Amino acid sequence: MGQVLARLNPEFPDLSPSKLRFLEDRSLVTPSRTESGYRKFSPSDLDRLRLVLSMQRDFYLPLKVIRAYLDDLDAGREPVLPGGATVSAPSMLSSDRRLSRAELIKESGANAMLLNDATSASLIIAGDHYGEDALAVLRALVELQRSGIEPRHLRGFRSAAERELGLIESALIPVARRKDVASRAKAVDLAREIAGQLEIVRSSLIRSALGKLGS
Repeated sequence: MGQVLARLNPEFPDLSPSKLRFLEDRSLVTPSRTESGYRKFSPSDLDRLRLVLSMQRDFYLPLKVIRAYLDDLDAGREPVLPGGATVSAPSMLSSDRRLSRAELIKESGANAMLLNDATSASLIIAGDHYGEDALAVLRALVELQRSGIEPRHLRGFRSAAERELGLIESALIPVARRKDVASRAKAVDLAREIAGQLEIVRSSLIRSALGKLGS
């Protein structure tokens, strides 16, 4: 277990022994055991852990959704995440890159003005380096701009995200009061579970509105 943490903590600093045991208890990863009872994680177990942790971190999905996704993946199907996004395992297993401003603009197909507008609208946080999330957002903004939707039209998204964060923080108060390591790990998992459920509700509302628009 210590070797697994040493391998994954650079990508997932929140990963702890208690969380690793928790994921194993939920059957999201099932390492084999030696004769003396020690866990033995194979390379495929590590890949599966990266996939689970990435889905929690990047998509805020509850464990039930992740388990269903993994079941579909194991069955050879192409699972679809809430909101209709299809995610292949290789893309989920890629490490989080750090991009310079110039690299971000080049890879996203955007221009400097669009990135400036995105940071002004608080859709992307300005910095010396940017991660995969910023790249995905800027790519989406490029496509939205082609439909006449500019970053300034999306300023409300930041406010909506902050309101959701307030809901999550309120729900976490009973757990957050405890200062032990296990409670902190539980709070992180619970926050992601709640965020995932909120995402499901939001996606359903949008699909319902689009259905009315089409009719």
